[in-house]
Amino acid sequence: MKTEKSRTTEAAGAITTVYYNSACPVCDAGIRDQRQRMQACNINWVDVHTQPDAVSDFNGELEAVRERLHVRDGSGKVLTGEQALAALWSQTRGRRWLAWLTLRLGFLTHPLYNLIARQLYRWNRRRGHW
Repeated sequence: MKTEKSRTTEAAGAITTVYYNSACPVCDAGIRDQRQRMQACNINWVDVHTQPDAVSDFNGELEAVRERLHVRDGSGKVLTGEQALAALWSQTRGRRWLAWLTLRLGFLTHPLYNLIARQLYRWNRRRGHW
């Protein structure tokens, strides 16, 4: 398992850190697509399925990251859910409009993201993905 120091060393100079759960097939597919779109960006991608202790980087809880995407921005602020997605999309060519829309329609995107995340979390637990 990687230590805090090795994660930091690997991502020296990373502005944004993404904490995701590859054990969820739907989440993993989304992250793989996003990683490909953001290859030119300096992003530190942390899979909490293979590195569960990584949540201590921001005093997070493992189950919370299994359920919702977490992003720590360059200032150290931790964003979750649709705000985390918007933070990534705002740095992604061709997706900035989606970030803008997600944030402007928070009254819709927040409950929708939470509903989908909760159902995916329950589905993954029933399937024994972790």
